[in-house]
Amino acid sequence: QVQLVESGGGLVQAGGSVRLSCTASGRAFSSLGMGWFRRFPGREREFVSAISWNGVRTDDADSVKGRFTISRDNAKNTVYLQMNSLKPEDTAVYYCASTHSFSAIGRRDHNYAYWGQGTQVTVSS
Repeated sequence: QVQLVESGGGLVQAGGSVRLSCTASGRAFSSLGMGWFRRFPGREREFVSAISWNGVRTDDADSVKGRFTISRDNAKNTVYLQMNSLKPEDTAVYYCASTHSFSAIGRRDHNYAYWGQGTQVTVSS
């Protein structure tokens, strides 16, 4: 089992920045692919960004490319999502997810085995 806890959400003005953190416990973090997803009210969860277990590969949704950056710090068992140039349409609940050990990242929910509870990000215009 892997436990994931997100933090860093909140209210920010359009054009501002927020950094989300997700700390993992329960399994060797360095073996886990990590992803960020988000859910808009009344809609299905969508892929945002992901980083492979070895940090070599990252993937970003087109809607956030050039604005959001995913990174990981294995010493802190934490993955980050740096969100810049935020827009009101980025308002959502953001979820952290992890794969099974040494499994590939992807853009679908089924690529991930464990999920955090989510953190709200609200961007005001």
